[in-house]
Amino acid sequence: MSAAQAITDGRTALGIEFGSTRIKACLIAEDATVLAVGSHEWENAFEDRTWTYALEHVWTGVQSAYAALVTNAEERHGVVPDSFGAIGISAMMHGYLAFDAEGDLLVPFRTWRNTSTGAAAAELTELFGVNIPLRWSIAHLHQAVLDGEAHVPQLASITTLAGYVHERLTGRHALGVGDASGVFPIDSATGDYDDDLIARYDGLAADRLPSTLRRLLPEVLLAGDDAGTLTAEGAALLDPSRTLRPGIRLCPPEGDAGTGMVATNAVTPRTGNVSAGTSIFAMVVLERALEKLHHEIDLVTTPSGDPVAMVHCNNGASELAAWVAMFARFAEASGTPLDQDAVYDTLFREALVGSADAGGLLAYNYLAGEPIAGLDEGRPLFVRTPDSEFSLANVMRSHLYGVFGTLALGMEVLEGEGVGLDRMFAHGGMFRTAGVAQRFLAAALKAPVSVGETASEGGAWGMAVLAGYAASETELSLGDYLTQRIFADAEIVTAEPDATDAAGFATYLGRYRAGLAIESAAVAAL
Repeated sequence: MSAAQAITDGRTALGIEFGSTRIKACLIAEDATVLAVGSHEWENAFEDRTWTYALEHVWTGVQSAYAALVTNAEERHGVVPDSFGAIGISAMMHGYLAFDAEGDLLVPFRTWRNTSTGAAAAELTELFGVNIPLRWSIAHLHQAVLDGEAHVPQLASITTLAGYVHERLTGRHALGVGDASGVFPIDSATGDYDDDLIARYDGLAADRLPSTLRRLLPEVLLAGDDAGTLTAEGAALLDPSRTLRPGIRLCPPEGDAGTGMVATNAVTPRTGNVSAGTSIFAMVVLERALEKLHHEIDLVTTPSGDPVAMVHCNNGASELAAWVAMFARFAEASGTPLDQDAVYDTLFREALVGSADAGGLLAYNYLAGEPIAGLDEGRPLFVRTPDSEFSLANVMRSHLYGVFGTLALGMEVLEGEGVGLDRMFAHGGMFRTAGVAQRFLAAALKAPVSVGETASEGGAWGMAVLAGYAASETELSLGDYLTQRIFADAEIVTAEPDATDAAGFATYLGRYRAGLAIESAAVAAL
């Protein structure tokens, strides 16, 4: 079947992901071939000491991304899509969107990036015996309870960004289990919220919430479940031109961690993936429960509900991107402008000739607080000593190492638990320059790192695959579906850890750990 015919017949799947800096739409065929893409740039705002996005920007942004995808489909294939086999919505996990009974937002959207929930997270971790990170939705809810916020008595529902968009499109208050696992702890035996922990929280918050916790939380669905259909109002929200027809099936909305696992075929035990963007996180699918509670490790799930150890770092590649943008501006100012991809390629390849330990330079990418490092706030820093080897190659290597620094600290915890890992996949824009970030990540993790041809498409492609899985109504498990139907012929490039790089990164990480005291001082002083 031709691409044009597949689009005309609606034998396609559409994935939309709300990332930290970009809303991306990806249309795929039944074999997961990319047919069209569209995107829209956006950015969070720091207002009243809260990281947030305005909800009106959610809709103007997704409309822009969807319109760009439609234009791309018409330019590439000569047809305008008006229906799809299925649609899936994904977004940044965690955070807090609180609504009253009329569906009105009670307080501005509090994103995953906020670290103001320390008291709540500590109390819940002790109550549950499970690590509750600062960014989880239940931590935000309980902090509002502890602070006696005025909106709490009006609460009718809470959800994540993906859940909010999905509900507006379908009328269904639901989440995929992977996204739900960043809202409240999941019992992998049932694929639902942990009933015992729900009861403990209801006892803790008795008379301080207007209803039981379960009534506030979204319904939990597994990959492949029916999650509702696109309503006429939802179709108009995506496509104000009203070309898009309602009635399209939607799969369970997921978080960016889940779509990253799907995009890298890392949903079965002993597989893992690293997703690098504004934040960076590693997911490792577990064979067994961890022996101890670790504050560096979140316990979440795959989109099918299997347990996953997650090392989540609030700060990823944003500071690296800022340095690249500075060099891009230099090239422009010098009269020899380069496009963004060329600037990244030039600087990344320069990093390859740097010293293995980055010449004694240190780069901290902490634009926001970093719980793994014990920091409630962040200050991006570039540090050198008088005898450091200050060169462009070492500057860029230090910034690339810096993206992986906090992640490496967290992964040491899993190594200490004896967690088995056969393969690690990576995806995200920084892996588009072949053989650079991938090579350094392999050195940081001391494990082989694979990158596939869809690495730069990332979560939007992974979400489209989840939508296609739901539309197929197959009896295959998600893992078998990915292995047999999606990745059977995929081109995978694997980088083995280079001994010199690994030794150099270990030296860098030792200085990086010691230098966290500089970060603490900077937060206190600036």
